[in-house]
Amino acid sequence: MTAIKESSTQQLNRQLALTACPVTYTLEKIGGKWKPLILYQLMNGMKRYGQIKKAVPGITEKMLIQHLRQLETDGLVVREVKPVVPPHVEYRLSADGITLTPILNAMADWGLARRAQ
Repeated sequence: MTAIKESSTQQLNRQLALTACPVTYTLEKIGGKWKPLILYQLMNGMKRYGQIKKAVPGITEKMLIQHLRQLETDGLVVREVKPVVPPHVEYRLSADGITLTPILNAMADWGLARRAQ
């Protein structure tokens, strides 16, 4: 991965936007093509990796793993490894992730209403 020069003007502007604008901060955490879909699937409870992959059509394994790691790092998803043979991993929303439920439901309602037009 390419190193990011932390003192660059672009990085300083990005950090300013993240701290000054709550919408920018939120989109940084849950924005993109796949993160909202992953979070939406986890709203119904704990799921195994394979269940998430099936529920989010079109996502590659690389992207799913990458986004699950980012969501875990951001404290929105909890990864739980079960000590069984063969081992399996389950994912669920964290307490912070659960607070996104009304936002994701509002996004779904808005999309359903506009799609029907």
